[in-house]
Amino acid sequence: FQLYGYCYQDSNDIPDTLTTITELGSPLEMIQLLQTSWEDRFRICLSLVRLLHYLAHSPLGSVTLLDFRPRQFVIVDGELKVTDLDDASIEESSCTSNSDCFMEFPARNFTLPCSVEGRCQNMNEKRNLYNAYRFFFTYLLPHSAPSSLRPLLDKIVNATGNHNTPGNAKYFIPSPSVNSEFTQKCVKSANTKYRRVPEAFIPDENYRCWPSYHHKGCLLSVFDVNEAIEICDSYSQCKAFVLTNQTTWTGRQLVFFKMASNHIMPDPDKITYVKVTD
Repeated sequence: FQLYGYCYQDSNDIPDTLTTITELGSPLEMIQLLQTSWEDRFRICLSLVRLLHYLAHSPLGSVTLLDFRPRQFVIVDGELKVTDLDDASIEESSCTSNSDCFMEFPARNFTLPCSVEGRCQNMNEKRNLYNAYRFFFTYLLPHSAPSSLRPLLDKIVNATGNHNTPGNAKYFIPSPSVNSEFTQKCVKSANTKYRRVPEAFIPDENYRCWPSYHHKGCLLSVFDVNEAIEICDSYSQCKAFVLTNQTTWTGRQLVFFKMASNHIMPDPDKITYVKVTD
């Protein structure tokens, strides 16, 4: 979380009160997140993985967040950031045997090895990882994910939930390009013909779809024109679509899907495809 400034002051007869000025973020609401596109939720999980990696290798050593619930996080420009560090700890639990390294969670428990130095190995990191799994990964990653990515996502979720990770969860999160690569492979050839109208836009004729980047229309991200055609063919009300010059954070192109093409207007930054009917 970006710290812009801080100051010490006396407040209510309490000396050395610390006031901080930080960047503004949006509260994390899980229900709202589940209504966003999978690509946006993937981005949040990716930023969480970067946070997990930083906490495991911070300048202070391995840091654990004792209160890892969603209320401790905010969204800033599509990225997940932690806001409350009051419950952060750098103390690794001491032990004399493996039984001293017992971690208890509501759904399952773990026992970690006790090192020769008398410390529970990677306990801080493992606690963060499992909490990330039970509060974030298990909800945000599989829900409405691309079908071609589901086997890999199941592997990620199961690995983080079982602590079967080599070091840190970042090795199990696919890079942003994976989504496009899998999408490109699974796109089918379309039988429907479309007429290409360059430098054109359909201002109206919207219909709603889910998930959409626009609350009053059907705005989705695609890998290429072939995927846009496949999506349009899958909606009975879709009769045309408009390629914009906007992209998502992974480079996928945003496309408006329309239920008619009666009114086409010139627009140098867009390309319209109209379904050809017999």
